[in-house]
Amino acid sequence: MQLTNRSKEVSNKEMTMAEKMYLPAIAQGLAITIKHFFAKKVTIPYPEVKRYLGPVFRGHHILKRDEEGRERCTACGLCAVACPAEAISMVAAERKKGEENLYREEKYAAVYEINMLRCIFCGLCEEACPKQAVYLRHDKLVPIFTERDQVVYGKEELVEKMSDRYIRTNPDAQATPTEPSFSRSAT
Repeated sequence: MQLTNRSKEVSNKEMTMAEKMYLPAIAQGLAITIKHFFAKKVTIPYPEVKRYLGPVFRGHHILKRDEEGRERCTACGLCAVACPAEAISMVAAERKKGEENLYREEKYAAVYEINMLRCIFCGLCEEACPKQAVYLRHDKLVPIFTERDQVVYGKEELVEKMSDRYIRTNPDAQATPTEPSFSRSAT
């Protein structure tokens, strides 16, 4: 009975002296090694040169500001509900008189925290935000932390600095309803 039709005939011919010493196999292996030795290097000198991570990379979280410098987040809680790892927590507060230049809406996030040990960088918080306040940067990695108290990011670490505005610029990417900044030009 034959189980497969891919049978291969094996010959038991006598090996030559060179084949017994594995000389052809060693020469073939050295040829492959020499070929790879002269090939283009795939590694980069990391601290000096940083690799482009691509437009779909999800890195450091930021809370966006509008063009006037006001926080976009209205503490609706949709990002916290959408987070499968339950890494986001927030406390809402009402805007007081005189704070119109700090917050866009009547309600704002007085406390906004992301536990980076729990975060799985899925991007669901970014998709759930109706005000486009939460972004995961595609050009910046999350900093390395050495202490446990450095893991929970508060508003101090998350709110965007006006001197370092984040705008996704990629000529190949198309704008989507959740990513209008794709089509916006850098100013």
